[in-house]
Amino acid sequence: MNTKRQHSMLTIATAALVTVAFVVAPVSAKDRVKAGKHTNHATTTSAAAAASLLGSIPEQPAAPKPGQHDSKPGVAWKTVGGTVKEIHGETYTVEDFDGSQMKVHVGQGTRHLRGNKKVGDTIRAEITHGGFANSIQ
Repeated sequence: MNTKRQHSMLTIATAALVTVAFVVAPVSAKDRVKAGKHTNHATTTSAAAAASLLGSIPEQPAAPKPGQHDSKPGVAWKTVGGTVKEIHGETYTVEDFDGSQMKVHVGQGTRHLRGNKKVGDTIRAEITHGGFANSIQ
């Protein structure tokens, strides 16, 4: 009976230790990243591995400085939606559903999926990091 009790206690202790290890390891890694002790070795290795498998990794240009915008289509950054409040030349001021306004630049490279837009229209646009609309509908 004593051997069964020791075996049960050993099993419980092992399970507790494994559980603690699974909880502490990710928390410890997050703390190291916050403290600035994280190295980019794994990221660099992963990027190198991906490059060797895929051939090359496309480079994304730096984001435009405040007051500047992209003037041609590029890598899609996000999709925005809302109501057109103003149109000044190639710049649409769009108010999203939260009430925030942003400027979207529309040019010759923009695909107009449902005709030209006017003030008051609800739109959805795929934009670059610099605010250029790759497409608008």
